Amino acid sequence: MALRHEPTARQLRLAVELRRLRDAAGLTAKEAAALLGVSPVQISHIESALAGVSEKRLRRLAAHYACTDEELVTALVTMATDRARGWWEEYRGSLPTPFLDLAELEHHATYLREVALLYVPGLLQTEEYARAVYSYRVPELPADEIELRVRHRAERRVILEDTAVPYEAVIHEAALRIRVGDRAASQAQLSQILELSHADQATVRIIPFDLDGFAGATSTMKYAGGLVPKLDTVVRDGPNGTSFVDSEAQLAAFRTLFRKVEAVSLDPARSRDFIHRLTKEL
Repeated sequence: MALRHEPTARQLRLAVELRRLRDAAGLTAKEAAALLGVSPVQISHIESALAGVSEKRLRRLAAHYACTDEELVTALVTMATDRARGWWEEYRGSLPTPFLDLAELEHHATYLREVALLYVPGLLQTEEYARAVYSYRVPELPADEIELRVRHRAERRVILEDTAVPYEAVIHEAALRIRVGDRAASQAQLSQILELSHADQATVRIIPFDLDGFAGATSTMKYAGGLVPKLDTVVRDGPNGTSFVDSEAQLAAFRTLFRKVEAVSLDPARSRDFIHRLTKEL
């Protein structure tokens, strides 16, 4: 079987988890290969996501690693054997890989939580808002590439419109007031947030400027629930691009951080009232 040239974030996550199981068992790659009856090179390829792994081999590895967490093993099997090609594959070769990885992560998430301080979350953005964001990029993008990114961002909204994935966003007032586009675009953006917040699985909470008890200026995040908590993922955007956080300690910290931010936000009803008032002020 040919080796992968560019593994997806989901394939890399599976590889990382298998390596963590081996490390926890105190085995070297050579020892794991001997137990499985394969070459160390094959173990290396599996643990670097250059090659896939069958359900049979994955379960044998888990048994050799003395992993008794059946829910985790079953979740890893699901990741290893899922061959479905999602809508984002249309963009492979046209957009940077992190765009596709993010869409795939959202597609497989059991729930999604976001904290947004300066920008409206991507899943809630109108096309006009997204276009303004991408048009501001330095160095500038060609017009056709901007439109490609806008279309991709709009298609990600399928999670809110056509699925039952629970989604919760906590948005600071700053993100709502900053006019990324013009006044009309800002009003349309607020209207879209209100419309999407009425979806059965969606919850939008607002943190007003005048609310006491918010010191989380660095708490921007997208938290995606996995099939089991150990497979949760946090996505963060930084100066060097998008990063996927998956260590248990960091995931626990981000779960706590989200609860702290959520605790000081307005409830969904008051948040909708707040957005209604703000729409009239703009």
